[in-house]
Amino acid sequence: MKKFAALVLSLMLVLTLVGCASETTNDTTTNTADVKSEGVMTYAEYAAAELDSEVVIEAYVQATQSWWEDKITVYAQDKDGAYFLYEMACSEADSAKLVPGTKIKVTGYKGEWAGEVEIMDATFEFAGDATYIAEPMDATALLGKDELIDHQNKLVSFKGLTIEGIEYKNGEPGDDIYVTVGLDGNTYDFCVERYLTGPETEVYTTVGTLEVGDVVDVEGFLYWYEGVNTHITAVTVAE
Repeated sequence: MKKFAALVLSLMLVLTLVGCASETTNDTTTNTADVKSEGVMTYAEYAAAELDSEVVIEAYVQATQSWWEDKITVYAQDKDGAYFLYEMACSEADSAKLVPGTKIKVTGYKGEWAGEVEIMDATFEFAGDATYIAEPMDATALLGKDELIDHQNKLVSFKGLTIEGIEYKNGEPGDDIYVTVGLDGNTYDFCVERYLTGPETEVYTTVGTLEVGDVVDVEGFLYWYEGVNTHITAVTVAE
């Protein structure tokens, strides 16, 4: 009987150790996905870098604009911040691999245009199998506040916006849609960027049917053009 009890205790100890080992492995995998490679900036280091200086970052693709002439514009993010990679050098074959979640290492120069901070003249390489898809951050309470720009280029959401105007670039469907929204007495200009969400997408069609006075929830990338100019990726009309 004593031998049987000892055997049971030994078996329980082995199972406990296996369970602990599995948890450690999972934690290590998660942490490894967050670790930057040697010579790669943290987001804080990137944010503090001078304009026109060379930057090296690692991040995860969240969306891309249309590939064209060996260049592609990428919305990228990690758990600390987000990056706009403007016309990054990319072959057509590699552009097809830049699906949401893909980790890339990017080298380029930090630039700014009309308030939008971006990485220009960039090149990239794929950076392993780790993946990350950002959840939209609710930025409604920050709209109209100075702190909003600290989250530039992140995937964000805004709730309870009132449509004040819908206008197609060049006056007809097929190009960008300029969306004017209001909240708490203030007006903001958002955009449906055709190279990100073109006429064939649900969001483009939905925005085209909106009317002044409609109340909507919006998701998109926190782009900047002389102020907040969110590139809309989803719209829900309040019931």
